[in-house]
Amino acid sequence: MKYDVLLIGGNGFVGRVIARKLQQAGHSVLMPTRHLAAARDLRLLPSLHLIDADVNDAQTLNRLCTQMKPSGTVINLVGVLHDRPAKPYGKVFEKAHVELPKKIIVAMQASGIKRYLHMSALGADSHGPSMYQRSKGDGEAAVRASNLDWTIFRPSVIFGQEDQFINMFASLAKVFPVIPLANAQALFQPVSVNDVASAFVASMHMRQAIHQIYTLVGPDVLSMAELVRFAAEKAHTSTRVIPMPAFVGYVQAMMFELLPIPTLMSRDNIASMRLPNVLPPAQADDLVSTFGISRQSIRSLLA
Repeated sequence: MKYDVLLIGGNGFVGRVIARKLQQAGHSVLMPTRHLAAARDLRLLPSLHLIDADVNDAQTLNRLCTQMKPSGTVINLVGVLHDRPAKPYGKVFEKAHVELPKKIIVAMQASGIKRYLHMSALGADSHGPSMYQRSKGDGEAAVRASNLDWTIFRPSVIFGQEDQFINMFASLAKVFPVIPLANAQALFQPVSVNDVASAFVASMHMRQAIHQIYTLVGPDVLSMAELVRFAAEKAHTSTRVIPMPAFVGYVQAMMFELLPIPTLMSRDNIASMRLPNVLPPAQADDLVSTFGISRQSIRSLLA
């Protein structure tokens, strides 16, 4: 069987929503993962085929692409949030954000597949202040330099019922009556996972979307402090947010990195917050102007 879509990184928060929308649209999907048990709910999608495969292996990528229809689409959603400090970025960011897109491009070229949808991030810049932004920027550069029919998406922080960002702070709010917060004034324009997924699926067969970079944002601009207060509201608590000086937040993040638990906030995350994560001035609101989507407010999570 030949597939319409190769969904790389589909086992994550965004990928699961995209997988379901692809199913609804009638597309056959091949989804490689190293964590089949975690994707067991996706087995219920009749047109989605899960396969145990390591997409970081070039030969594996080549085999996956040979199972695609020539008119098919490859979607790459792979992204990581933390890495050890290095210049211009660490090996984890390099592997996920730079080397993997390059391997995908080579595999697609070998199989003659042209359509490629790439998940980047708002603020991606090869010369940005954070390792995350620099690695995302270099990944974009590799995509733009290819001869593929690519489309790049740059979302702000993505929210949904199963997101890590809001739910992490909601969990903290249930435990702590006060949350000290660095970079409380940093700005975000959170976008719904459903809107992001809709834009990905709609763009697959839009000729005008080829060689375009789309910024995906929601209708609300919120500070970091406002987002944490919203998370507390979602958790039905009255947790107070106490803004902290930047240097204290930097020390706090360094301590988080040393703890034997998933990192809540890293120094690199703080570096990313130096730039507003919002729609740039005079730039089109692509969800509305290109995809005709009525953007979902983050307050819909309270419904």
